[in-house]
Amino acid sequence: MGNEEDHYLLFLELLNETDNTTDLSYVVSNAAQLCSKKILNQFGARFIPVFYYANFLLSYLGNGLVLFIIYKYERLNTVTNIFLLNLVLSNILFASSLPFWATYHLSEWIFGMALCKIVSSAYFIGFYSSILFLTLMTFDRYLAVVHAVAAAKTRKRAYAIIASVTVWCISIVASVKELVLQNVWESPFNGLMCDESGYPEDTMERWRLVSYYQQFLLFFLLPLFLVMYCYISITVRILSTRMKEKCRTIKLIFVIIFTFFACWTPYNIVILLQAIQTHDSCSYSESLDYALYVTRNIAYLYCCISPVFYTFVGKKFQSHFKRLIATKIPCLKRHISLSSQSTRTTSQRTPHSAYEYKTDRQRQTDRNTHTQGGTTSF
Repeated sequence: MGNEEDHYLLFLELLNETDNTTDLSYVVSNAAQLCSKKILNQFGARFIPVFYYANFLLSYLGNGLVLFIIYKYERLNTVTNIFLLNLVLSNILFASSLPFWATYHLSEWIFGMALCKIVSSAYFIGFYSSILFLTLMTFDRYLAVVHAVAAAKTRKRAYAIIASVTVWCISIVASVKELVLQNVWESPFNGLMCDESGYPEDTMERWRLVSYYQQFLLFFLLPLFLVMYCYISITVRILSTRMKEKCRTIKLIFVIIFTFFACWTPYNIVILLQAIQTHDSCSYSESLDYALYVTRNIAYLYCCISPVFYTFVGKKFQSHFKRLIATKIPCLKRHISLSSQSTRTTSQRTPHSAYEYKTDRQRQTDRNTHTQGGTTSF
């Protein structure tokens, strides 16, 4: 009993010392501010599932059509077709995760821990690899047009396979964080959540910053600068030739650069603002969340339809599509002009597109160029 009284008196003494202290380091002036996300979550529950399901359907229809045309009319003996096939597969992988996220936003995560990690990883692997394959295809076009003679020696099937494997490896490594940090936990307000959890908050915050800067630098700025450099170089080279369709080609190049920039820039600016966020106000944080919802879906839409956009502006794939329509819908055959040559033969012997032209030096290396993968389709 005496020990208990001693302990109690000691406690009172310490309490009085704490009350009388004048050391300002004891004073905590910053109050923790809790922001209600109820309205934001309601907006997401209405807005996100619609966009995700629409992106899923568009991606499967568009990428499935490109995949079918490659299977039916093309062969995987060209660099362009290998890259295009990998781009289609990356978009299909990405789109396959969208129905899971749409269901999640409608209610809660009902698919278990394993699918939480797998779907999260597939989502980012497909997203990152899609960006890199778009960039790789642009760089390959640059080589085929600006450095056509040298490219005839290097643009072989092995080069395409090694480059594709490298892209997949980079995308997988960049997505390992999702496999490790994603966990399922139960929120008292929102039910089962598939989110980054299970680690100290400072660790989680550090990884979030790594993700933000990785996304902005590696998967936006670098591809954007490379795409702009390649297409500007292609434009300069085309302007120096006597191409008959020079104006049409330059317009297509401008459309590609503008579309890439318009779709990706807003999303990545929002990501950067989240990474360097200095305002603690709820209204600022909520505005960023709303902006992220909208800009992210624009970027995802471009990611899903990019193979269609990149292939069907070219005459070769337009010819394939017309032939496919004429075959499947005979009543439209008389309204569609088709070349008399076999499409497969044409695609193998004359793979030249709106980007392609012949210089005196190229005429000497045509046979090598055709046998080693041709030039790029546009």
